[in-house]
Amino acid sequence: MNKLEEVSQLKKQLDNSRPLHQITLESIVADLRLKYTYNSNALEGNTLTIYETKAILDNGVTISGKPLREHLEVINHDKAIDLLLDYVKNKVPLNLKSILSFHEIILRQINDDWAGRLRNIPLRISGSQHVPISPAKVYTAMESYITDMEKSREKLHPVVYAAIAHARLANIQPFIDGNGRTSRLVMNMELMKSGYPIVLIDVNDRALYCRLLELGDINNDYTEFTDFIADCVKKSLKIYLDAIEQS
Repeated sequence: MNKLEEVSQLKKQLDNSRPLHQITLESIVADLRLKYTYNSNALEGNTLTIYETKAILDNGVTISGKPLREHLEVINHDKAIDLLLDYVKNKVPLNLKSILSFHEIILRQINDDWAGRLRNIPLRISGSQHVPISPAKVYTAMESYITDMEKSREKLHPVVYAAIAHARLANIQPFIDGNGRTSRLVMNMELMKSGYPIVLIDVNDRALYCRLLELGDINNDYTEFTDFIADCVKKSLKIYLDAIEQS
């Protein structure tokens, strides 16, 4: 059984399971939501711990010695999850408007001049062999991306579709900052619209995650990256299934 078959089997088990108690469900969602915000920010260099992240969100505290930007990254990502859940509930399509809306929240009060705007300047990724496309090609690349993803939606397994949606958007690097967080929000939007739970990429897997993304860009083949995302999806599904088993 390959990874996608394992994911599909776990998803079927979850779909066929009796509903979780509401309190249990809310506690799982809250836990995944916190971990998603912490890990997505940590992947981009945010130094706040998961406990500090929770304190900021739950109590509105200011962490001594930590920059304002890192506090805003926590607050903004949590608000972006609110938008994500709204988009999933209303089955908002993957389009330029929805992508820009995620990005606008991610950079709000951090860089308002560029929040929700495509870049018009060259960009390099530190330590990467992948060179993002020239700014003159960004808008056209985004149009092609959205058209291609729409065409492939029904042809691909939902996990493959979501992984490629993430990888190809990150490949374009349409923004001067916030590309990773925005790409992961897009991935989760597409996964959750297909009935999957929030999926996170653990900061401890950062080196592997970045390497597989880069290899996919260089070889134009995201098979290994898709397998990696499938493992992340399995972890989230098992959290729900374990809770059902214990209830």
